[in-house]
Amino acid sequence: MRYRPLGNSGLQVSVVGLGCNNFGRRLDADGSRGVVDAAIEAGITLLDTADMYGGGGASEEVLGEVLAGRRDRVVLASKFGHQGFDMGYGAAAGAKGGRGYIRRAVTESLRRLRTDYIDLYQLHTPDPVTPIAETIAAMDELVHEGKVRYIGHSNLSGWQLADAAHVAERMGATPFVSAQNHWSLLERATEAEAVPAAIAFGLGVLPYFPLANGLLTGKVRRGQGPPAGSRLASRDGYITEEKLDRVEALAAWAAAQGVTLLDVAIGGLAALPGCTSVIAGAMSAEQIKGNVEAGNWIPSAEQLAGLDEVVPPPGPLKSRRS
Repeated sequence: MRYRPLGNSGLQVSVVGLGCNNFGRRLDADGSRGVVDAAIEAGITLLDTADMYGGGGASEEVLGEVLAGRRDRVVLASKFGHQGFDMGYGAAAGAKGGRGYIRRAVTESLRRLRTDYIDLYQLHTPDPVTPIAETIAAMDELVHEGKVRYIGHSNLSGWQLADAAHVAERMGATPFVSAQNHWSLLERATEAEAVPAAIAFGLGVLPYFPLANGLLTGKVRRGQGPPAGSRLASRDGYITEEKLDRVEALAAWAAAQGVTLLDVAIGGLAALPGCTSVIAGAMSAEQIKGNVEAGNWIPSAEQLAGLDEVVPPPGPLKSRRS
């Protein structure tokens, strides 16, 4: 396993991370323990969850149980404040980016995770009503209190990322060190603004949905329906002819390089500028092994250029590479 610094922070994280969205939902405690065991054995250190995962706290609760006695072997990341999910804290907690809500959220996450600190605490989605200065000030308090080591955000646009960086600098407050955005070789729109902004301001990018909900695992091809019970099976309209065309093109290109589609999906993404750790979910030890092996593939500069031809990045970035 390879390791990289997460932005301008003291955190070293594995190039392949483990997304824990399945814990407490599709996987019970025993199943989750098997996945975490395999991840730690394979050298994965970054475990990423959120308070809403598992339907509201279940993923954190399971993680807290299975990490008992080995909390110090992982970089534990969690998120708070998703605008589309109600954690049941009530109106008195206030807006999800506000100080009152953040302090309530971190207290509950620490309890569920059975730990006294979170390595990376992330704002899950932008708060449309709270000034980012209030959010940063509240998260800065958590860092100084030792409840949180570093802070990050998720789903911010390029301009929001830049604004947050400038605000933190003006305040003399703890800056964000990571940006978690939707990013895969099938869906590269974030490379137009958010990724360049992250690079410019010293943030590490943590792609989520790097396997495009399973389309880049190699198990779903044209003429084949998604496996029953899979994430794709529950996402009506996600599979399109355009996406299938790109999957087929990537699969053919991977075969010509003597590697698998999964190698390209994870190793290729990990090699792109700005990417620190590819957060991939897993339902079994076998999937962990496959993800880790895929992360070991390091494409050459020529191969990266070839990938850009097969699945072109957005216009502005493509023009800068030419």
